[in-house]
Amino acid sequence: MRFDLITIFPRFFDSIFDHGILRRAITTGQVAVQTHDLRAFTHDRHRTVDDRPFGGGEGMVLKPEPIYAAFQTLGIAPKSTRDPAKETVILLSAQGRPFTQSIAAELATLDRVVFLCGRYEGIDDRINQLLCDRELSIGDYILSGGELAASILIDATVRLLPGVLGNPDSIRNESFGAESESPQSLKKNELGPDGVPLSTHLAGGLLDYPHYTRPAEFEGLPIPEVLQNGNHDAIRQWRRQKALEKTFRNRPDLLAQAHLTREDQAFLRRLERESESNSESAVERE
Repeated sequence: MRFDLITIFPRFFDSIFDHGILRRAITTGQVAVQTHDLRAFTHDRHRTVDDRPFGGGEGMVLKPEPIYAAFQTLGIAPKSTRDPAKETVILLSAQGRPFTQSIAAELATLDRVVFLCGRYEGIDDRINQLLCDRELSIGDYILSGGELAASILIDATVRLLPGVLGNPDSIRNESFGAESESPQSLKKNELGPDGVPLSTHLAGGLLDYPHYTRPAEFEGLPIPEVLQNGNHDAIRQWRRQKALEKTFRNRPDLLAQAHLTREDQAFLRRLERESESNSESAVERE
């Protein structure tokens, strides 16, 4: 898989791609990353890439000519004839559609992704119209530019490529694991590489459950007893309920798309009653 980054700060990515999973994927040839310095496609002595906005207002806007010129050197198909199953051009922007795990999974099926890293007030929108297939944002906040956002998208996408992670089941068993999968969709005795039934730790669209490792007690806090007894049915129930609880507390919006059993729904109703009771008690104390 290949990633191209059009940016005014190509050296920004040097350290990011020199560590961890990304470095390994690049070293093994599973991934190729190429940065393109936008200033190399200017034609004035000041290498100008921005200008004042039409209509007035604060800040500067990235000019269309250098971006268009850079794009012409990439050998990617024009927008009108581009195969969306093989390649895509993405504008990183605060005004974009929120990036999600499902979009990362979609990008991981492509052969090539081109990122336009915005700066200042953004890019001339004619570039968006002429070249870009989609506009993506990593959250409801403002960054200085699209370079950090592009790095996040690449990291989230690369780890989904076959063979990049040491244990392929890690993808299924973490937060935001595929909503199409749930513990109920697995065979009852299906085992992972560690010999633990996969049905004990599949996310199914929820946030992940809490994790613990040695020592069994730290600063007076022991690990939950259920994790020590080897009862995989009990572990499955505990992990599922903890995933439900964390999702309920931190990201209740995810519950609408998650696969929920009757037991899950009953557990969530109990959490709701407890939450309402705690709120009423807090009001009474005031």
